[in-house]
Amino acid sequence: MIFGKKITKISGSLNYLAWQRFKKNKLSISSLAFIIVAIIVSVLGYLLTPDKTNFANSQLLEISTKQPGFRCTMLKTFKNENIDKKGVFHKMIWGKKDPFKYIPINSYYFENHKLIIEEFNDVEGEDPFYTEINPIDVIAKIKYGTKQSYDRGIFTYINIEGKTQHISLKEVKHKISEKHIVKKRFALGTDRFGRDLFSRLLIGTRISLSVGFISVFISLLIGISLGAIAGYYKGVVDNVIMWLINVIWSIPTLLMVIAITLVIGKGFWQIFIAVGLTMWVEVARVVRGQVLSIREKEYVEAARALGYSNFRIIFRHILPNILSPVIIISAANFATAILLEAGLSFLGIGVQPPVPSWGTMIKEHYGYIIMDKAYLAIYPGLAIMLMVLAFTLIGNGLRDALDTKDSNS
Repeated sequence: MIFGKKITKISGSLNYLAWQRFKKNKLSISSLAFIIVAIIVSVLGYLLTPDKTNFANSQLLEISTKQPGFRCTMLKTFKNENIDKKGVFHKMIWGKKDPFKYIPINSYYFENHKLIIEEFNDVEGEDPFYTEINPIDVIAKIKYGTKQSYDRGIFTYINIEGKTQHISLKEVKHKISEKHIVKKRFALGTDRFGRDLFSRLLIGTRISLSVGFISVFISLLIGISLGAIAGYYKGVVDNVIMWLINVIWSIPTLLMVIAITLVIGKGFWQIFIAVGLTMWVEVARVVRGQVLSIREKEYVEAARALGYSNFRIIFRHILPNILSPVIIISAANFATAILLEAGLSFLGIGVQPPVPSWGTMIKEHYGYIIMDKAYLAIYPGLAIMLMVLAFTLIGNGLRDALDTKDSNS
Protein backbone atom coordinates (compact mmCIF):
# COMPACT_ATOMS: atom_id res chain seq x y z
CA MET A 1 0.00 0.00 0.00
CA ILE A 2 2.83 2.35 0.90
CA PHE A 3 4.63 1.38 -2.30
CA GLY A 4 1.49 2.16 -4.31
CA LYS A 5 1.19 5.58 -2.66
CA LYS A 6 4.81 6.38 -3.51
CA ILE A 7 4.29 5.40 -7.13
CA THR A 8 1.21 7.63 -7.33
CA LYS A 9 3.10 10.53 -5.79
CA ILE A 10 6.02 10.13 -8.17
CA SER A 11 3.69 9.87 -11.14
CA GLY A 12 1.83 12.97 -10.00
CA SER A 13 5.14 14.80 -9.58
CA LEU A 14 6.22 13.91 -13.12
CA ASN A 15 2.93 15.18 -14.53
CA TYR A 16 3.26 18.33 -12.44
CA LEU A 17 6.81 18.95 -13.68
CA ALA A 18 5.71 18.40 -17.28
CA TRP A 19 2.89 20.92 -16.81
CA GLN A 20 5.28 23.43 -15.29
CA ARG A 21 7.62 23.08 -18.27
CA PHE A 22 4.69 23.41 -20.66
CA LYS A 23 3.48 26.61 -18.94
CA LYS A 24 6.86 28.26 -19.53
CA ASN A 25 6.32 27.97 -23.28
CA LYS A 26 4.32 31.14 -23.96
CA LEU A 27 3.52 30.23 -27.55
CA SER A 28 2.12 26.84 -26.54
CA ILE A 29 0.04 28.32 -23.72
CA SER A 30 -1.33 30.97 -26.08
CA SER A 31 -2.17 28.25 -28.60
CA LEU A 32 -3.91 26.21 -25.90
CA ALA A 33 -6.00 29.25 -24.93
CA PHE A 34 -6.88 29.83 -28.59
CA ILE A 35 -8.02 26.21 -29.01
CA ILE A 36 -10.06 26.32 -25.78
CA VAL A 37 -11.86 29.41 -27.10
CA ALA A 38 -12.41 27.61 -30.43
CA ILE A 39 -13.87 24.60 -28.59
CA ILE A 40 -16.24 26.85 -26.62
CA VAL A 41 -17.35 28.51 -29.87
CA SER A 42 -17.85 25.08 -31.46
CA VAL A 43 -19.91 23.76 -28.55
CA LEU A 44 -22.14 26.82 -28.16
CA GLY A 45 -22.48 27.11 -31.94
CA TYR A 46 -25.70 28.83 -32.98
CA LEU A 47 -26.14 30.45 -29.57
CA LEU A 48 -23.27 32.78 -30.54
CA THR A 49 -23.90 33.37 -34.25
CA PRO A 50 -25.89 36.37 -35.52
CA ASP A 51 -27.49 34.08 -38.13
CA LYS A 52 -29.08 31.26 -36.13
CA THR A 53 -30.53 29.32 -39.05
CA ASN A 54 -29.21 25.83 -39.78
CA PHE A 55 -25.69 26.09 -41.30
CA ALA A 56 -26.02 29.92 -41.09
CA ASN A 57 -27.55 29.65 -44.54
CA SER A 58 -29.91 32.65 -44.60
CA GLN A 59 -29.40 34.03 -48.11
CA LEU A 60 -30.09 37.62 -49.15
CA LEU A 61 -28.80 37.97 -52.71
CA GLU A 62 -29.54 41.70 -52.74
CA ILE A 63 -26.68 42.30 -50.30
CA SER A 64 -24.10 39.82 -51.61
CA THR A 65 -20.35 40.47 -51.23
CA LYS A 66 -20.73 43.50 -48.97
CA GLN A 67 -17.76 44.92 -47.08
CA PRO A 68 -17.03 44.15 -43.39
CA GLY A 69 -19.11 46.33 -41.10
CA PHE A 70 -21.90 46.66 -43.67
CA ARG A 71 -25.22 47.90 -42.26
CA CYS A 72 -28.62 47.58 -43.88
CA THR A 73 -32.23 48.38 -43.07
CA MET A 74 -34.51 45.34 -43.30
CA LEU A 75 -38.25 44.84 -43.50
CA LYS A 76 -39.02 41.83 -41.31
CA THR A 77 -42.12 39.97 -42.54
CA PHE A 78 -43.77 36.90 -41.05
CA LYS A 79 -43.58 33.58 -42.87
CA ASN A 80 -46.98 31.91 -43.18
CA GLU A 81 -46.02 28.76 -41.29
CA ASN A 82 -46.08 27.52 -37.72
CA ILE A 83 -42.62 26.77 -36.37
CA ASP A 84 -42.26 24.37 -33.44
CA LYS A 85 -40.38 25.74 -30.46
CA LYS A 86 -37.15 23.90 -29.72
CA GLY A 87 -35.05 23.69 -26.56
CA VAL A 88 -31.74 25.44 -26.00
CA PHE A 89 -29.76 22.27 -26.74
CA HIS A 90 -31.49 21.81 -30.11
CA LYS A 91 -30.82 25.44 -31.02
CA MET A 92 -27.20 25.11 -29.95
CA ILE A 93 -26.54 22.08 -32.17
CA TRP A 94 -28.86 22.54 -35.15
CA GLY A 95 -29.90 26.18 -35.01
CA LYS A 96 -33.51 27.18 -35.50
CA LYS A 97 -35.92 28.10 -38.26
CA ASP A 98 -36.38 31.82 -38.63
CA PRO A 99 -40.10 32.75 -38.48
CA PHE A 100 -39.35 35.89 -40.49
CA LYS A 101 -38.29 36.72 -44.01
CA TYR A 102 -36.00 39.72 -44.38
CA ILE A 103 -36.21 42.18 -47.26
CA PRO A 104 -33.35 44.72 -47.59
CA ILE A 105 -34.75 48.20 -48.20
CA ASN A 106 -33.57 51.77 -48.62
CA SER A 107 -36.76 53.37 -47.31
CA TYR A 108 -40.49 52.83 -46.85
CA TYR A 109 -43.70 54.82 -46.58
CA PHE A 110 -47.49 54.32 -46.50
CA GLU A 111 -49.76 55.29 -49.34
CA ASN A 112 -53.33 55.06 -48.06
CA HIS A 113 -53.47 51.55 -46.58
CA LYS A 114 -50.65 50.12 -48.69
CA LEU A 115 -47.00 49.81 -47.66
CA ILE A 116 -44.53 51.01 -50.29
CA ILE A 117 -40.87 50.01 -49.98
CA GLU A 118 -37.86 51.16 -51.95
CA GLU A 119 -35.86 48.00 -52.52
CA PHE A 120 -32.21 48.05 -51.50
CA ASN A 121 -29.82 49.40 -54.09
CA ASP A 122 -26.45 50.99 -53.38
CA VAL A 123 -25.39 51.49 -57.01
CA GLU A 124 -25.04 55.19 -57.77
CA GLY A 125 -27.00 56.51 -60.73
CA GLU A 126 -29.61 53.75 -60.85
CA ASP A 127 -33.28 54.65 -60.51
CA PRO A 128 -35.00 53.46 -57.32
CA PHE A 129 -37.34 50.49 -57.58
CA TYR A 130 -40.53 50.56 -55.49
CA THR A 131 -42.68 47.61 -54.47
CA GLU A 132 -46.20 47.62 -53.00
CA ILE A 133 -46.76 45.27 -50.05
CA ASN A 134 -49.89 44.43 -48.10
CA PRO A 135 -49.01 45.49 -44.51
CA ILE A 136 -50.99 42.59 -43.02
CA ASP A 137 -48.57 40.17 -44.72
CA VAL A 138 -45.82 41.89 -42.74
CA ILE A 139 -47.29 41.81 -39.23
CA ALA A 140 -49.28 38.55 -39.22
CA LYS A 141 -49.30 34.94 -40.34
CA ILE A 142 -52.14 34.66 -42.82
CA LYS A 143 -54.08 31.49 -43.53
CA TYR A 144 -53.41 30.47 -47.13
CA GLY A 145 -56.26 31.14 -49.57
CA THR A 146 -58.28 33.42 -47.28
CA LYS A 147 -59.47 36.90 -48.24
CA GLN A 148 -58.43 40.12 -46.55
CA SER A 149 -60.40 43.34 -46.46
CA TYR A 150 -59.91 46.97 -45.52
CA ASP A 151 -62.78 49.28 -44.64
CA ARG A 152 -62.76 52.65 -42.90
CA GLY A 153 -59.33 52.27 -41.33
CA ILE A 154 -59.84 48.66 -40.19
CA PHE A 155 -58.11 45.57 -41.60
CA THR A 156 -59.94 42.25 -41.37
CA TYR A 157 -58.12 38.95 -42.01
CA ILE A 158 -57.99 35.29 -40.97
CA ASN A 159 -54.78 34.23 -39.29
CA ILE A 160 -52.98 30.91 -39.76
CA GLU A 161 -54.94 29.40 -36.84
CA GLY A 162 -58.25 30.17 -38.61
CA LYS A 163 -59.31 33.03 -36.33
CA THR A 164 -60.76 36.26 -37.72
CA GLN A 165 -58.74 39.31 -36.64
CA HIS A 166 -59.42 43.06 -36.78
CA ILE A 167 -56.71 45.71 -36.52
CA SER A 168 -56.66 49.44 -37.23
CA LEU A 169 -54.43 51.08 -39.81
CA LYS A 170 -52.85 53.21 -37.08
CA GLU A 171 -51.89 50.12 -35.08
CA VAL A 172 -50.51 48.45 -38.23
CA LYS A 173 -48.28 51.44 -38.94
CA HIS A 174 -47.05 51.48 -35.35
CA LYS A 175 -46.23 47.74 -35.37
CA ILE A 176 -44.33 47.97 -38.64
CA SER A 177 -42.26 50.98 -37.60
CA GLU A 178 -41.50 49.64 -34.11
CA LYS A 179 -41.08 45.89 -34.64
CA HIS A 180 -40.70 45.13 -38.33
CA ILE A 181 -38.16 47.71 -39.47
CA VAL A 182 -34.79 46.53 -38.19
CA LYS A 183 -31.16 47.35 -38.86
CA LYS A 184 -28.69 44.54 -39.39
CA ARG A 185 -24.93 44.78 -39.16
CA PHE A 186 -22.56 42.25 -40.75
CA ALA A 187 -19.27 42.37 -38.84
CA LEU A 188 -17.26 40.57 -41.56
CA GLY A 189 -19.55 41.40 -44.45
CA THR A 190 -21.52 38.96 -46.59
CA ASP A 191 -20.49 36.23 -49.01
CA ARG A 192 -21.56 35.90 -52.64
CA PHE A 193 -24.94 34.50 -51.59
CA GLY A 194 -25.61 37.30 -49.12
CA ARG A 195 -24.98 35.14 -46.05
CA ASP A 196 -23.38 36.47 -42.88
CA LEU A 197 -19.68 35.62 -43.24
CA PHE A 198 -18.99 35.90 -39.49
CA SER A 199 -21.69 33.33 -38.63
CA ARG A 200 -20.39 30.86 -41.21
CA LEU A 201 -16.82 31.24 -39.96
CA LEU A 202 -17.94 30.43 -36.42
CA ILE A 203 -19.87 27.32 -37.49
CA GLY A 204 -16.89 26.35 -39.68
CA THR A 205 -14.88 26.11 -36.45
CA ARG A 206 -17.18 23.29 -35.35
CA ILE A 207 -16.64 21.44 -38.63
CA SER A 208 -12.83 21.66 -38.46
CA LEU A 209 -12.58 20.64 -34.79
CA SER A 210 -15.09 17.80 -35.28
CA VAL A 211 -13.03 16.41 -38.15
CA GLY A 212 -9.91 16.71 -35.99
CA PHE A 213 -11.37 15.00 -32.92
CA ILE A 214 -13.12 12.13 -34.68
CA SER A 215 -10.36 11.51 -37.22
CA VAL A 216 -7.68 11.45 -34.50
CA PHE A 217 -9.84 9.11 -32.42
CA ILE A 218 -10.19 6.70 -35.35
CA SER A 219 -6.45 6.89 -36.09
CA LEU A 220 -5.56 6.25 -32.42
CA LEU A 221 -7.98 3.32 -32.17
CA ILE A 222 -6.51 1.59 -35.23
CA GLY A 223 -2.89 2.72 -34.84
CA ILE A 224 -2.50 1.86 -31.15
CA SER A 225 -4.17 -1.52 -31.56
CA LEU A 226 -2.13 -2.64 -34.58
CA GLY A 227 1.11 -1.07 -33.34
CA ALA A 228 0.82 -2.68 -29.90
CA ILE A 229 0.00 -6.10 -31.36
CA ALA A 230 2.89 -5.92 -33.83
CA GLY A 231 5.41 -4.78 -31.22
CA TYR A 232 4.34 -7.23 -28.55
CA TYR A 233 3.97 -10.44 -30.55
CA LYS A 234 6.74 -9.79 -33.13
CA GLY A 235 7.44 -12.58 -35.61
CA VAL A 236 4.89 -13.30 -38.35
CA VAL A 237 2.26 -10.99 -36.83
CA ASP A 238 4.73 -8.12 -36.83
CA ASN A 239 5.78 -8.83 -40.43
CA VAL A 240 2.18 -8.86 -41.70
CA ILE A 241 1.24 -5.64 -39.91
CA MET A 242 4.45 -3.90 -40.99
CA TRP A 243 3.79 -4.95 -44.59
CA LEU A 244 0.32 -3.36 -44.37
CA ILE A 245 1.80 -0.22 -42.77
CA ASN A 246 4.45 0.10 -45.50
CA VAL A 247 1.87 -0.33 -48.26
CA ILE A 248 -0.40 2.36 -46.80
CA TRP A 249 2.64 4.57 -46.08
CA SER A 250 3.75 4.43 -49.72
CA ILE A 251 0.46 5.90 -50.99
CA PRO A 252 0.23 9.73 -50.88
CA THR A 253 -2.12 10.78 -48.08
CA LEU A 254 -4.29 13.08 -50.14
CA LEU A 255 -4.64 10.47 -52.88
CA MET A 256 -5.66 7.87 -50.30
CA VAL A 257 -8.25 10.19 -48.76
CA ILE A 258 -9.69 10.99 -52.19
CA ALA A 259 -9.93 7.26 -53.02
CA ILE A 260 -11.69 6.46 -49.73
CA THR A 261 -14.05 9.42 -50.17
CA LEU A 262 -15.01 8.23 -53.65
CA VAL A 263 -15.76 4.76 -52.25
CA ILE A 264 -17.82 5.73 -49.18
CA GLY A 265 -19.31 8.90 -50.72
CA LYS A 266 -19.20 12.62 -50.06
CA GLY A 267 -20.61 14.12 -46.92
CA PHE A 268 -20.16 15.30 -43.36
CA TRP A 269 -19.59 11.96 -41.64
CA GLN A 270 -17.79 10.34 -44.55
CA ILE A 271 -14.96 12.87 -44.33
CA PHE A 272 -14.31 11.89 -40.69
CA ILE A 273 -13.86 8.26 -41.65
CA ALA A 274 -11.78 9.02 -44.75
CA VAL A 275 -9.30 11.24 -42.89
CA GLY A 276 -9.14 8.93 -39.86
CA LEU A 277 -8.36 5.87 -42.00
CA THR A 278 -5.29 7.59 -43.46
CA MET A 279 -3.63 8.87 -40.28
CA TRP A 280 -3.24 5.67 -38.25
CA VAL A 281 -0.02 4.58 -39.97
CA GLU A 282 2.31 6.98 -38.15
CA VAL A 283 0.64 6.17 -34.83
CA ALA A 284 1.10 2.44 -35.44
CA ARG A 285 4.79 2.83 -36.34
CA VAL A 286 5.57 4.86 -33.22
CA VAL A 287 3.56 2.59 -30.91
CA ARG A 288 5.23 -0.51 -32.38
CA GLY A 289 8.70 0.92 -31.78
CA GLN A 290 7.87 1.89 -28.20
CA VAL A 291 6.31 -1.47 -27.41
CA LEU A 292 9.33 -3.33 -28.83
CA SER A 293 11.61 -1.52 -26.37
CA ILE A 294 9.30 -1.76 -23.35
CA ARG A 295 8.23 -5.41 -23.73
CA GLU A 296 11.67 -6.52 -22.50
CA LYS A 297 11.51 -4.45 -19.30
CA GLU A 298 11.59 -6.18 -15.93
CA TYR A 299 8.06 -5.22 -14.88
CA VAL A 300 6.65 -6.71 -18.10
CA GLU A 301 8.55 -9.94 -17.46
CA ALA A 302 7.19 -9.91 -13.90
CA ALA A 303 3.64 -9.52 -15.21
CA ARG A 304 4.13 -12.52 -17.50
CA ALA A 305 5.53 -14.55 -14.58
CA LEU A 306 2.44 -13.71 -12.52
CA GLY A 307 0.28 -15.20 -15.27
CA TYR A 308 -1.39 -12.02 -16.48
CA SER A 309 -2.99 -12.22 -19.92
CA ASN A 310 -1.32 -10.59 -22.90
CA PHE A 311 -4.26 -8.21 -23.23
CA ARG A 312 -3.80 -6.99 -19.65
CA ILE A 313 -0.05 -6.63 -20.05
CA ILE A 314 -0.42 -4.58 -23.25
CA PHE A 315 -3.21 -2.28 -22.11
CA ARG A 316 -2.47 -2.02 -18.38
CA HIS A 317 1.33 -2.13 -18.21
CA ILE A 318 2.79 -1.15 -21.59
CA LEU A 319 0.48 1.40 -23.21
CA PRO A 320 0.29 3.77 -20.17
CA ASN A 321 4.08 4.13 -20.45
CA ILE A 322 4.07 5.18 -24.10
CA LEU A 323 1.36 7.83 -23.97
CA SER A 324 3.77 10.77 -24.28
CA PRO A 325 4.76 10.18 -27.95
CA VAL A 326 1.15 9.25 -28.77
CA ILE A 327 -0.12 12.56 -27.35
CA ILE A 328 2.47 14.48 -29.37
CA ILE A 329 1.51 12.65 -32.58
CA SER A 330 -2.17 13.30 -31.88
CA ALA A 331 -1.55 17.06 -31.74
CA ALA A 332 0.24 16.89 -35.10
CA ASN A 333 -2.54 14.73 -36.55
CA PHE A 334 -5.12 17.33 -35.50
CA ALA A 335 -3.36 19.87 -37.70
CA THR A 336 -3.10 17.35 -40.55
CA ALA A 337 -6.81 16.45 -40.31
CA ILE A 338 -7.86 20.12 -40.48
CA LEU A 339 -5.68 20.69 -43.55
CA LEU A 340 -6.97 17.53 -45.25
CA GLU A 341 -10.59 18.45 -44.62
CA ALA A 342 -10.03 21.96 -45.96
CA GLY A 343 -8.22 20.60 -49.01
CA LEU A 344 -10.91 18.04 -49.80
CA SER A 345 -13.69 20.61 -49.35
CA PHE A 346 -11.82 22.99 -51.65
CA LEU A 347 -11.68 20.23 -54.27
CA GLY A 348 -15.41 19.63 -53.84
CA ILE A 349 -15.19 16.08 -52.46
CA GLY A 350 -15.26 16.90 -48.76
CA VAL A 351 -18.04 18.44 -46.70
CA GLN A 352 -20.82 19.47 -49.07
CA PRO A 353 -22.68 22.81 -49.25
CA PRO A 354 -24.43 24.43 -47.49
CA VAL A 355 -22.29 23.13 -44.60
CA PRO A 356 -19.94 26.05 -43.82
CA SER A 357 -16.53 24.39 -44.12
CA TRP A 358 -13.56 26.76 -44.29
CA GLY A 359 -12.26 24.91 -47.35
CA THR A 360 -15.60 25.28 -49.12
CA MET A 361 -15.70 28.97 -48.28
CA ILE A 362 -12.29 29.44 -49.93
CA LYS A 363 -13.44 27.48 -52.98
CA GLU A 364 -16.53 29.68 -53.36
CA HIS A 365 -14.57 32.93 -53.16
CA TYR A 366 -10.99 32.37 -54.36
CA GLY A 367 -11.90 34.17 -57.60
CA TYR A 368 -12.43 37.37 -55.58
CA ILE A 369 -8.74 37.46 -54.57
CA ILE A 370 -7.86 39.45 -57.71
CA MET A 371 -10.70 41.87 -56.98
CA ASP A 372 -11.25 44.27 -54.11
CA LYS A 373 -13.02 41.54 -52.09
CA ALA A 374 -10.07 39.26 -51.36
CA TYR A 375 -11.12 39.11 -47.70
CA LEU A 376 -13.87 36.64 -48.64
CA ALA A 377 -11.17 34.00 -49.19
CA ILE A 378 -8.59 35.42 -46.77
CA TYR A 379 -10.77 35.14 -43.65
CA PRO A 380 -11.36 31.35 -43.87
CA GLY A 381 -7.74 30.87 -45.01
CA LEU A 382 -6.54 32.80 -41.96
CA ALA A 383 -8.80 30.68 -39.73
CA ILE A 384 -7.26 27.48 -41.13
CA MET A 385 -3.74 28.87 -40.69
CA LEU A 386 -4.33 29.90 -37.07
CA MET A 387 -5.93 26.57 -36.11
CA VAL A 388 -3.18 24.49 -37.72
CA LEU A 389 -0.48 26.71 -36.20
CA ALA A 390 -2.07 26.40 -32.75
CA PHE A 391 -2.05 22.59 -32.82
CA THR A 392 1.49 22.54 -34.20
CA LEU A 393 2.77 24.81 -31.42
CA ILE A 394 0.98 22.72 -28.80
CA GLY A 395 2.62 19.60 -30.24
CA ASN A 396 6.05 21.26 -29.99
CA GLY A 397 5.32 22.36 -26.43
CA LEU A 398 4.19 18.87 -25.41
CA ARG A 399 7.30 17.38 -26.98
CA ASP A 400 9.56 19.65 -24.91
CA ALA A 401 7.50 19.28 -21.72
CA LEU A 402 7.34 15.47 -21.86
CA ASP A 403 11.02 15.06 -22.72
CA THR A 404 12.39 13.32 -19.63
CA LYS A 405 15.95 13.76 -20.90
CA ASP A 406 15.72 17.53 -20.57
CA SER A 407 18.47 18.45 -18.17
CA ASN A 408 16.69 21.65 -17.14
CA SER A 409 13.70 19.72 -15.78
